[in-house]
Amino acid sequence: MSRVRIIPVVLLKNGGLYKTIGFKNAKYVGDPINTVKIFNEKEADELVVLDFNASLEKRGINFNKIAEIAGEAFMPMGYGGGIKTLDDAKKVFDSGYEKVVINSVLFDEISLVEKIGNIYGAQAVVCAIDVKKNLFGKYKVYSHSGTKNTNYSPDDWARKLEKAGAGEILLNNITNDGTWNGYDLELIKSTADSVAVPLIACGGASNIDDFKKAVRAGASAVAAGSMFVYQKKGMGVLINFPSGSVNA
Repeated sequence: MSRVRIIPVVLLKNGGLYKTIGFKNAKYVGDPINTVKIFNEKEADELVVLDFNASLEKRGINFNKIAEIAGEAFMPMGYGGGIKTLDDAKKVFDSGYEKVVINSVLFDEISLVEKIGNIYGAQAVVCAIDVKKNLFGKYKVYSHSGTKNTNYSPDDWARKLEKAGAGEILLNNITNDGTWNGYDLELIKSTADSVAVPLIACGGASNIDDFKKAVRAGASAVAAGSMFVYQKKGMGVLINFPSGSVNA
C-alpha cells in the first residue's frame, strides 16, 4: 500500500476564495490567508491556488496577492491562472511558489512547457487538462474555464503535454466539479494509461474512499475543492483536511 498525496485546490477571484459547481456559479467561501493558515495547521501535503477565470477574462496575475498567500504557507504551493509567458512564470516562482499550473495558453504555445522546465525543472510544471463529454458522449478537452472545446481527446492531449515536457498533469472532469459524486474513474484510468508522468485526479471527491479509488484507477495524487472548504454537501463553509495519512 502506498501513501496518497492529497492536494487541496482553492479558487481565487478578486482577492477572495470561491467555489464552483461545474466551473460555474462561483460562491464566496472566505479569505485566502486564513484558509492557508488552517491548511498549515492541518499539515496539508501541498496546496494549489487557481485564479480560475483569469484567462477567460483576460486578466493579468495579481502578484501582490499571490505573494501574500504564499508568504503564509508552510507547505509546497502551486499557482495557476493568467500565466501566458516565461516571465509570468518566473514572477510566480519569485512570489514563493514551487510549481506553476498552466492550461489555456498551451493551445497557442505548447513550447512554454519546455521553456519553464529548462529553467526550473519539469517537476515544477503542472499542465492542467479540463474535460467533459460532448453531445455524442465523447471526452473532449476544454480551455478557458471550460468554455472552448479544443476537439482534443484527453489521451491525445496528455501525450502531447508529456512530449512537451510536463512534469505532472492535473486532470479535472468539469461536469463532476463541486458535485461530491466521486471522481470519473474511467477518465482517470484512460488518461493515466496514456502517459508515464504523474497524474493528479480532480473533480467530484466527497470522501477518503474516493481518493483510494482514484489512485487505484491510476492517479499518482488526488486533488479536491469542495470537500476541503465545506462541512458536507449542502452545508456551510468549514476549512478541513484529513488527519493522518491515507493509504491505497
